[in-house]
Amino acid sequence: MRDIIDREAVQDLVATGEAQLVEVLPAEEYAWAHLPKAVNLPLGSLDSAAGELDKERPVIVYCHDWLCDLSPRAARRLDRLGFPEVHDYVAGKMDWLAADLPYEGSAELVSRNTRRDPVTAAPADPLDELTERIIGDPAGVAVVVDEDDVVQGVVGSRELKGAGTGGTAERVMRVGVTTVRPSEELGPLVQRMDRAKVDHVVVTQANGRLVGLFGLGDVRPPESESDLG
Repeated sequence: MRDIIDREAVQDLVATGEAQLVEVLPAEEYAWAHLPKAVNLPLGSLDSAAGELDKERPVIVYCHDWLCDLSPRAARRLDRLGFPEVHDYVAGKMDWLAADLPYEGSAELVSRNTRRDPVTAAPADPLDELTERIIGDPAGVAVVVDEDDVVQGVVGSRELKGAGTGGTAERVMRVGVTTVRPSEELGPLVQRMDRAKVDHVVVTQANGRLVGLFGLGDVRPPESESDLG
């Protein structure tokens, strides 16, 4: 039986300890990033490698994203090979990574370099009080979020200039702020920020909820051999 499931269902099944996670992408893509404890059985070798899986346990297959058809094909193949419970995580690992969930692999993504405690404000927060917090923070910016942590805008030095006293964060905030996902690769993002002369960018999930703030000064240095013990 092939069952299409979403990210929340994957988490629920994995939490039971029974589900087997299988990435069906080529080995180099698996090495770049994969869901924690997932095994790599590329579709082309699935028939010969399926014996590594336990038919008595649920199997979750996934590939890159919605546009990748490897996981639907793998799920059908496992079904024909006699696996009774096969789940297809059709949104794939990019959905997982964009949701700021943990991963394994060599990928250097924004999620591992995001500052999780930026200055935040509600739209109705008094501007006078918020100004002090912005000035006292190294990033010099506050992210305005609603009651569900969905980003509404930002307030920085540019917005504070000429704002006067009184009023709220919502009155002066910049609404059309550019955001990036936690799944963004670090190198290309840094290059874009350098070209645009931008020091910080807001990191959100695909639903607009705040993850944190990424700044060029927040990039972690690569691990040295001594760091690796």
